Amino acid sequence: MKIEKLPSTLVYPSPVVLVTVIDSRGKANIITLTWVANLCHEPPTVGIGVGSKSYSRILIEETKEFVINIASTKILKETEFCGKTSGKDVDKFAMTKLTPVPSIKVKPPAIKECSINIECKVLQKIKMGSHDLFIGEIIAVQVDEDILDEKGEIDFHKAMPIVYIGGYDLGEYWNLGERMGKYEMYTRS
Repeated sequence: MKIEKLPSTLVYPSPVVLVTVIDSRGKANIITLTWVANLCHEPPTVGIGVGSKSYSRILIEETKEFVINIASTKILKETEFCGKTSGKDVDKFAMTKLTPVPSIKVKPPAIKECSINIECKVLQKIKMGSHDLFIGEIIAVQVDEDILDEKGEIDFHKAMPIVYIGGYDLGEYWNLGERMGKYEMYTRS
């Protein structure tokens, strides 16, 4: 038997990421997001939902660039701090001791402690209500060699990503369990 519940954001799990942005003077900021999704394969495109009142939203609108840094369980405490503190008031890099490193094609820095860094240029912004959806084209990706397997593919057990389960104010962080299979890509005819 199914029971009706109030509408809520129950698509789960969501990746937990640290998005880096920069202002016009070169001051970087970090925001923790769980509203992240792959949107398109060609061109590679992602969407991030950013609170319409957040400081980072202003910076993304100003520069039209951001970096998605995949957070790992090793930096859960720092990740949580970046989601609860405004970069308008503090330097999150200094407070967390996370290390900014140069990106390849965008101005916002990547985060050294994150083993995957995805550089994006904003294609479009859509006002959604409490959040704005920024659609970004992925223009560069950096991956730490030590999370690659013998075939050069990402070993997600080594990457140790954090996932988030929300909806109805659950707000829980989880790690990945075991691999259960592999999706076989279809061939276009």
